[in-house]
Amino acid sequence: METQRKSSEDDSEGERGLLHTWKGYSCSVTPERVLLPRPVLQVALGTRHGVLLVEGGQVYSFGELPWKQSQPLEPEKPTVESALSGQRVVSIAAGSFHSGAVTEDGGVHMWGDNTSGQCGLSGLSTVPNPTPVALLDSDINPPQTVPVLELACGGQHTLALSAQRDVWAWGSGCQLGLSVTVFPVWKPQKVEHLAGRYVLQVACGASHSLALVRCLGPHDLQRPHVDKCRQCNQLLYTMTDKEDHVIISDGHYCPIGVELTEDEGCLEAPAPIQILRTSPSEPVLPSQTSTSNSGSPAPSEGFEPSCDSTQEKEESVLANGALAALESDSFAQSQSGVKSSPYPDEQAVKDYLQKLSDNTQVEQTAKTNTGGLHTLLPAAAGLSTSNPGSALNSLVSSCASAVGERVASTYEALSLKKMMNYLPSGVPRPGGTTGDNTTDRVRLEDSTQAKKSSSTGDIREEEAEGLRRRLSLPGLLSQGRYAVHVLSSSYNLLLSPRLLRKAGRPRMRAMALTPLGGLVPEAQDVFPTLQTEVWSWGHGEHGQLGHGDSLARLQPHCIKSLNNREVVRVVAGAHHSLALTAQSQVFSWGSNSCGQLGHMESPSTVPRLAKLSEGIRVWDVSAGERHTVLLADGDCIQPIIYYSGQQVREGEEERLAKETEEAGKEEEEEQRAGGYTQQPVLLPFCMNLRYVSNVFAGGRSCVALSDRNVMGFIASLHELASAERKIYCKMSNVKMQIIRPLLELESLSSALGQVTLGLLQTLAGRFSLLCHLTGQHAASLTANLRRGRDVKSLLILDHSDIFLHCYKEYSSALGDFQVMGGFQCLTKPSLDFFGKTPELLQKLSECGEENPAMSDLLVALFYLPTRHLHEYGRLLLKLATCFEVCSDDYQKLQDSCSKFEALVLQLKKKRKEADYTFNFWKNFPGKMTESLRKPQRRLICESSNKALTLQNAGRFSVNWFILFNDALVHAQGVAPVKSLFSTHHVFPLATLWVEPIPEENTGIYGLKVITPEETFTLLASSPMEKAKWLRSINQAVEQALSGAGQDAASVSSGSGQKLEPPNSRTASYTFYKDGRLKDAKYEGRWLTGKPHGRGVLKWPDGRIYTGSFKNGLEDGFGEFVAPNKTINKNDHYQGHWKDGKMHGLGTYRYASGEVYDGSFQDSMRHGHGMLRSGKLNTSSPSVFIGQWLQDKKTGYGVFDDITKGEKYMGMWQEHQRQGTGVVVTQFGLYYEGAFKDNKMMGTGVLLSEDDTTYEGEFSDDWTLNGKGVLTMPNGDYLEGSFNGEWGSGLKVSGSYFKPQLFDTDKDKSRVVKLGRLCVCAEDKWQAVFQECWSQLGCEAPGQGVTSKAWENIAVALTTSRLHIQDSPEILSRSHSRTLESLEFIPQHEGPINMERYHTIRLYLIKACDTPLHPLGRLVETLVAVYRMTYVGVGANRRLLPQAVNEIKSYLNRIYQIVRFLFPDLPEEGGLIPEPTTNLQEKKEPGSTDAQPESPKPGRVVSSCALLLPVLLPRLYPPLFTLYALDKEREDDVYWECVLRLNKQPDLALLAFLGVQQKFWPVSFSVALSVLGEKQQVLSSTKDACFASAVETLQQISTTFTPSDKLQVIQLTFEEITREVQSLLKQDFLWSMDELFPVFLYVVLRARIRNLGSEVSLIEDLMDPCVQHGEHGIMFTTLKACYYQIQHEKVT
Repeated sequence: METQRKSSEDDSEGERGLLHTWKGYSCSVTPERVLLPRPVLQVALGTRHGVLLVEGGQVYSFGELPWKQSQPLEPEKPTVESALSGQRVVSIAAGSFHSGAVTEDGGVHMWGDNTSGQCGLSGLSTVPNPTPVALLDSDINPPQTVPVLELACGGQHTLALSAQRDVWAWGSGCQLGLSVTVFPVWKPQKVEHLAGRYVLQVACGASHSLALVRCLGPHDLQRPHVDKCRQCNQLLYTMTDKEDHVIISDGHYCPIGVELTEDEGCLEAPAPIQILRTSPSEPVLPSQTSTSNSGSPAPSEGFEPSCDSTQEKEESVLANGALAALESDSFAQSQSGVKSSPYPDEQAVKDYLQKLSDNTQVEQTAKTNTGGLHTLLPAAAGLSTSNPGSALNSLVSSCASAVGERVASTYEALSLKKMMNYLPSGVPRPGGTTGDNTTDRVRLEDSTQAKKSSSTGDIREEEAEGLRRRLSLPGLLSQGRYAVHVLSSSYNLLLSPRLLRKAGRPRMRAMALTPLGGLVPEAQDVFPTLQTEVWSWGHGEHGQLGHGDSLARLQPHCIKSLNNREVVRVVAGAHHSLALTAQSQVFSWGSNSCGQLGHMESPSTVPRLAKLSEGIRVWDVSAGERHTVLLADGDCIQPIIYYSGQQVREGEEERLAKETEEAGKEEEEEQRAGGYTQQPVLLPFCMNLRYVSNVFAGGRSCVALSDRNVMGFIASLHELASAERKIYCKMSNVKMQIIRPLLELESLSSALGQVTLGLLQTLAGRFSLLCHLTGQHAASLTANLRRGRDVKSLLILDHSDIFLHCYKEYSSALGDFQVMGGFQCLTKPSLDFFGKTPELLQKLSECGEENPAMSDLLVALFYLPTRHLHEYGRLLLKLATCFEVCSDDYQKLQDSCSKFEALVLQLKKKRKEADYTFNFWKNFPGKMTESLRKPQRRLICESSNKALTLQNAGRFSVNWFILFNDALVHAQGVAPVKSLFSTHHVFPLATLWVEPIPEENTGIYGLKVITPEETFTLLASSPMEKAKWLRSINQAVEQALSGAGQDAASVSSGSGQKLEPPNSRTASYTFYKDGRLKDAKYEGRWLTGKPHGRGVLKWPDGRIYTGSFKNGLEDGFGEFVAPNKTINKNDHYQGHWKDGKMHGLGTYRYASGEVYDGSFQDSMRHGHGMLRSGKLNTSSPSVFIGQWLQDKKTGYGVFDDITKGEKYMGMWQEHQRQGTGVVVTQFGLYYEGAFKDNKMMGTGVLLSEDDTTYEGEFSDDWTLNGKGVLTMPNGDYLEGSFNGEWGSGLKVSGSYFKPQLFDTDKDKSRVVKLGRLCVCAEDKWQAVFQECWSQLGCEAPGQGVTSKAWENIAVALTTSRLHIQDSPEILSRSHSRTLESLEFIPQHEGPINMERYHTIRLYLIKACDTPLHPLGRLVETLVAVYRMTYVGVGANRRLLPQAVNEIKSYLNRIYQIVRFLFPDLPEEGGLIPEPTTNLQEKKEPGSTDAQPESPKPGRVVSSCALLLPVLLPRLYPPLFTLYALDKEREDDVYWECVLRLNKQPDLALLAFLGVQQKFWPVSFSVALSVLGEKQQVLSSTKDACFASAVETLQQISTTFTPSDKLQVIQLTFEEITREVQSLLKQDFLWSMDELFPVFLYVVLRARIRNLGSEVSLIEDLMDPCVQHGEHGIMFTTLKACYYQIQHEKVT
């Protein structure tokens, strides 16, 4: 607690902390003023001495100080404690004969009498001067000193409250609360019973102790847990395995200590586990105690668990709605036998209980006595507990081993959800989460508050208590397999029979009215908590412990009857105790020998209210030996002081001093004769003391500290605090006396209806939240008055947003309730409940009228809190005037003031709107009200004054327009009909656009209203009306869009600025008109009435479109899901759309498993596409790739029937093979010819694997029918008529020829020329090229504008890039760079020179590299179709010519596109003039550069040179496979020869090949040698000669294009030449005869496996312009070598 504060700068020394002392209360008493050099901050009084703390931290003592060596001459004069000089003391305390001080750093100093160890210093009977005392925490290793916040001193003991909020004790007596038997306790020890709890304050009486403890909440889960009793070391929880469930019992009974079963039987378990306790009001289950029920000791309140009569009686009391006042004396006395009951009969007991409960304010259902359900049901506080270290897990784990694994599995099997569903409705359900910022928490809390239907009735309170005891194992929501759901497998809670019986009864409906965890997470520690408990322990002979008996307690026990009382401070006199609540009431109990309790009720062993006249609000309290002093608010701002207790007469002191302690009893008798007060009396002199901030009492003395009112500052602070306390008391009364009883009425739901009842519950929840916040604020303002009295610590400045938010939320709930006519509906229940004379309501609502209507009273009551807002503004302004205008404080106060004033205006406006709307509904024609009246809906304006009409309306039709804050309603009817408006339509504002129609002298003032499905024109009666409606609608739309619908500006708000809501906006809408979109819901972007931009469209039948829209139709990229009802799966399309139809590229996954990937047009497959059916293991897996026309296969296509092992390449029409085509099978059959109606029909050629050939007529697949010729592999042939299926016996009638018999017939030998009856290359894949042309904007190839084409390319790239940015994982970084570089349009006009040619070549390489470029897309598709055709079954050697022609055709057609894009490129074979200067610089592979000696005039342009490098690498694998198959025989012969000849050493081979001796290398360089040394060629040397040339030639297999392969051959020749030149040491020109053998040697040694294939590939695809140049000659040489090797005869 901050004790030390700087007083305001503007205060001079003598204005603050003035000290006044007096004794007693008789009229003659006048307080003495004690003068001190500095303002006094705190006073502590002992029996005959006192201690003062002044500003600056010095401590003074006065009175009798027997422990000092030298007694002061004037005992009454304060003397400074010099031992503390140099220390800054922040808090002091005084016991009967000892004192203590706490320094700034948390150190403790003690001095005075130490006979009982109360100073904590061993070996000394007195401690003359302040001496440090250390609190060492031995739980930590090494032990550490614990810093202390405050001390409390009693007669023989001292308590300290540590910074960790633990209590430490030392001294003597059971009031220490320590588990020790030997006294005194010299060394401070921790009070373990309170470990893990958050203690707010401690107080000491002569022989008892009190602690104010914060109720357990989620924030306490971090505190340590205990699972064993500290007394008897037994487990607090036991687990019993019962057949199918586990019972966790907390019924531990500790034999040590006094009556520990009393509801606190398990107090050893601090922190969360506390909640498992059994309450005395509940019968103990057999499994809960170790002994049998009959043997278990009765709780001290005297409820015998097995005693039925008690139980019934108690239930009847509970049923009356009374509090379970377990501490009520009548029960305690009649059954525990302390003394006889002072009341005559049982009826009186009930009456008394009833009376007690009327005073009681039961605040939280959700909160148990010890902190509540937080741990189990986080919603109770709007928080979720997720503390992994929760005590429970360890507890359960420790039990689990004993109980066995089955426990764990049981827990796992049960889900929290099911448990929650089982909970009786009285228990709030989980559902809150922790909001990160303050406002979220508040918002969240009130929403959970409002929605909970938990009980405020005590029946429910008790029920929940019972549940809680079983359920609130902490950490239930935390992780881990032991996250225990304490349920049986049948999900029954282990409830007591009585609770289960109760659960079956009809209940009163009710609702939790108090938020639990304070306000907001970070405000948790800023705002003082109101959820507190009072714990007491020590001697109880005077009833000062408040437990309803006179027994002592060795351990701290919670005083049950003070739970939910919002105690904010506890005080202890010598033998009596007091508790001050946030509602400014004082509860007192204990010794009342001198009337010190402030009431004369007896017995006084339980807390009762002190008797103060109405309107007196106590905010500070202190107690002495036999008296009590109260500081309270009176009628004026200045505080007043009340005194209660012993009267001290003149001259009595001397007598009293001489009295010995033994004579105490007679003294008491004597005083009873009239020397004490019956109830607190006002001290008349208090008004002279000015602004009292604290009162202190001790021994026989009283002290008051006061301030002078400098510049009105102190008065303003007092006024602010007083106003807050006043409104809090009033709000609490409204909550307890009005709202709660109303909510509990049975008739409520029938009177209000479901909706309005929900609104009332929300309203009550928010009222409660606001009330709670006000209470916390009042407590903090009071604390500020008692301590610092400065502006810095005003929470309303730093946390004004929390206040503003709470008021806004409350106000909107109030408006909603009012609009729905809630107050009118409440009238009847209220009249029934409060009777015809509602004085209570009138008093609380401050209504001055004579006979107000009930509904007006209720309205006034509920609007009460909002009236207080103005007070905030006024008082903050008043405070601000105490400061310099330029100071920060002034600025802060001024800002907060203006915020509150602004809110006042806003709420006034909202109230006006609510009134206006309510009155509108009151007079509104019946039927429509039900459907249109909504809580949040407010009226803005309506056209009942005929100010607005519909254009082109029928003659008799009547139109009425009503503008709400969320919709425009158009009601229609026909004039003469009685119920005027037969239909109405609601247009939500979010999707409403309004435009003024220009007048242009027509005299018509029109507004055009556009909604998604209707457009109509409204005519206004005047320009004024037109402007008004235009502005109103626009403002309302703007606010509906910004989500501020609640604060809709009413028309009258004359706000000058023009609010034009944007034409483009995000909104959701459900279509209602018949058509494609009927009942579909659209969410996304709009533009003037039409979906435009990104959005989601959902149809009720499950279809969903997600993607782009344009002018109300799907357009752009989108995804579409359509459910297929028959097989219960979805069709899924992802791709491009145009005008609401699939159009462009897309992928359609059919529910049946088929996938189509390709082009669409008008939602049909159209253009090029691929259809994959089935997986490989299903019935008919097949792939079709080719052209589609209006959803049918038409045009050229390839069909791969994987199950049959056949592939068809040819023409289609309407899904059928029609026209010419080729079929190959996996068995090597090849057919080319005509197809009709999906069959081979007409002329065709059929070849089998062994070259048997049939050429003739077919009638069906593989069925010969008609004339034909059958040729055998050896050339024999049959000519005639054939009939039958190939391979299964043919019927033949015809002639057989054997041409080889006669030389003359040799020329007749028949070679079947393939390729005549198949689709020619140019006709293949036309759709693919067509697609590319259309992307460039051309109708047909070559018809279009080049510049437009380039624009289309740029657009395509940019949109693709934007589309891909949403999912960057598709593209690598280099890829996106390529894209960026492609977006620039290259120069495409002007003459082509070599440099431009290079630029074009590089551009093409890049463009073909990305599928987002039209050319890249084209290449990608061509590669796909090519592979599709020639891979797998298509790898048939007879297809080679077609494959080669297809590539050539690609080249021609792509080159046509390239020439269209770069119009100045010459035609195929044209020339580019090469610059004469740097002739050799830019040599290209495959170019026609000859030796420098014979320069050529330029470069020949060909499609091969430009495009093969791009295309061929991608097509190489299938193509080369075909070559290898075709050349298989030749290559085998060649390879056999190569292997044979390579067995020879180098020289032998050179000789064999006839290489001239002068070319034989003499030596060769050793590969591994560092110095490049040479080695002699010996006769055995192998693979060493011409090694570099061999190596070069081997690279031919690693290149793709013919030009690259030719380059390799050229390099090989150069290597041979270089080696020969170094051998001959001179320049040298080859002749063919010399060169050929050497080259042959190199080819042999290179061992190229498929050389025949390589040769054929080069030959087929070589650039024609190269054939006659140098490369051509070299290639011919290589080819010659290949043939030579095949025919080489090795001898």
